[in-house]
Amino acid sequence: MSEIFSWPVRVYYEDTDTGGVVYYANYLKFMERARTEWLRDLGFEQDDLIKNEQMIFAVRSVQVDYLKPALFNQALEVTASIATAGKASVVFEQEIIRNNQEGQPEVLARGKVKLACLNSETLRPRQIPDPIAEVIQRVI
Repeated sequence: MSEIFSWPVRVYYEDTDTGGVVYYANYLKFMERARTEWLRDLGFEQDDLIKNEQMIFAVRSVQVDYLKPALFNQALEVTASIATAGKASVVFEQEIIRNNQEGQPEVLARGKVKLACLNSETLRPRQIPDPIAEVIQRVI
C-alpha cells in the first residue's frame, strides 16, 4: 500500500438525514474529495488534465463497509492510498476516521475504489499519462 494521504472534512447539516446521521452516499462524496485533493497535492488539477491531456478518471467500481455513523458537525479525516495501479486504472483504499471521546481514531467507513483512466472526448479507456503514472509509481 502507498503513502496515506489525509484530508479533513466537517459534517454539515446538508450531509445528514433527518436523524443527524451522515447519509450513506455522502461518504462517497467525502472519498471523492480526498482523491481530488490527493491528485492536487501531487501537482495535478483535473481541469488541466482534461484540457491538456484529454483525460479523466472515472469510478469503475466501489466497495464500502459502513462501520459506525458519522454525525452532524463532527470533524472527520478521509484517507486515500493507492492499493494497486495498472496502465489504465488505479485502485484506492480509503477510510473515513474520527477521534472518539478518548481522542483515539476510529474508522467509520472503509472503501475500495477503482478508477479507470478515460479519454475525455471519447470516454474510452486510455493509458494513464506518463507524468501521472511516474508520480503514482513513486508513491506506491
